[in-house]
Amino acid sequence: MLRTHTCGELNENDIGKDVTLCGWVAARRDHGKLIFIDIRDRYGITQVVFIPKESDDSYKQAQGLRNEFVIKVKGLVNRRPEGNLNPKLPTGAIEITAQQLEILNPSMTPPFEIGENLDISEDMRFKYRYLDLRRKKIFDNFILRHNLYKTIRTFLDEEGFIESETPILTKSTPEGARDYLVPSRLNPGHFYALPQSPQLFKQILMVAGIERYYQIAKCFRDEDLRADRQPEFTQLDLEMSFINEEDIFFLTEQLVQLILKETKNIEIKIPFSRMTYDEAQKKFSSDKPDLRKELNSDFAFVWIVDFPLFKYNTEEKRWESEHHPFTAPREVDKDILEKMPDKVKARSYDLVLNGMEIGSGSIRIHNQELQERIFKIIGINKTEAHKRFGFLLEAFQYGAPPHGGIAIGLDRLLAILAGETSIREMIAFPKTSAGFCPLTGAPSEVDEKQLKELSLIIKKTKERRKK
Repeated sequence: MLRTHTCGELNENDIGKDVTLCGWVAARRDHGKLIFIDIRDRYGITQVVFIPKESDDSYKQAQGLRNEFVIKVKGLVNRRPEGNLNPKLPTGAIEITAQQLEILNPSMTPPFEIGENLDISEDMRFKYRYLDLRRKKIFDNFILRHNLYKTIRTFLDEEGFIESETPILTKSTPEGARDYLVPSRLNPGHFYALPQSPQLFKQILMVAGIERYYQIAKCFRDEDLRADRQPEFTQLDLEMSFINEEDIFFLTEQLVQLILKETKNIEIKIPFSRMTYDEAQKKFSSDKPDLRKELNSDFAFVWIVDFPLFKYNTEEKRWESEHHPFTAPREVDKDILEKMPDKVKARSYDLVLNGMEIGSGSIRIHNQELQERIFKIIGINKTEAHKRFGFLLEAFQYGAPPHGGIAIGLDRLLAILAGETSIREMIAFPKTSAGFCPLTGAPSEVDEKQLKELSLIIKKTKERRKK
């Protein structure tokens, strides 16, 4: 290792030790015969003092240091003089008297100060995200994310879940938003789709007998963006066999309770409140009510249940699935599916926190006859159904167990836990509200050779010609 300690661990117990630190110059103060710098890494900040009589060479080198230079410093741990203690820092009682300095890499002057109260545009921050991520506030968001993932994996492993990955390049099966399409070079005119969720694959895993599956999954939806939406996002995907709604509620509540305790040391009570969709619409004119005033728990969780199974598309004059076509209806409503589709309630549920939907799921249809009835109501005939979902429907013919699940939006949950108003602050390399990545310049044009290999031709619109 290049260093003996990190920049956040030395204290009074280390006085008298020879140490070596590596990091970035966070600040430099020249007091004539003394030069002070703050050296920073992901763990914290330590003050270093350069004194000519201790090392004239290091002192002269330190005169050329600037913010964000990457350096290696060797020296002796000393107590700070009285009056110079900094109780705000874990290392605030000590300083390093430098004996050797090595500049590992200089830095250009950053386009903005690496500080906590930036008054710059989001585009600028995201363009230089590697600098933005050096800020403690943003870095702490990723420590929170790491701890969340660790808690999830430990809990679900103890509950008998198997972590399984599902394909990123898959078949286009629209689930409410537009797919991102990927052209196939080997199959001209054919396209993969990036998954809006692992929905169909996790149901097939239930048919396979996995019984308890989970995945921290990347999902992709080509939809209009806002503070709680990104083109690509991360969700915790769960699916279980031989269960009902109560099993999913109980497991999810235990997991969420543990997450808040382990990541923020916050105690919350379970079970969560429940409210029907009709009640939520009547009282709050929303299926995502913010109950913080009513419940007095900063974290007001509520299950919204008994959603409509169908919604009517007035433009196309037909029924559509409220969630997705594999959501099961309530048992008591099966007899009125065709007669009164507007009265049918779904075995689906949303988990809402502080007015934001952070989870959604349902008990799935596992019966072929019932699935065909649902398809018929929403205008999908057998030919179309097998074209779009044939691989799932075929799997259902080989002994599909009763099953259901839930997906929890981790970016949204993390944003609430961190006190952020946008999920972009919880994502390492986010897109802007226009779906643009200032860091890489994506999306970008590709050259004619790539298009030719993919058998694609770009139509030149008037708007493109103007550009």
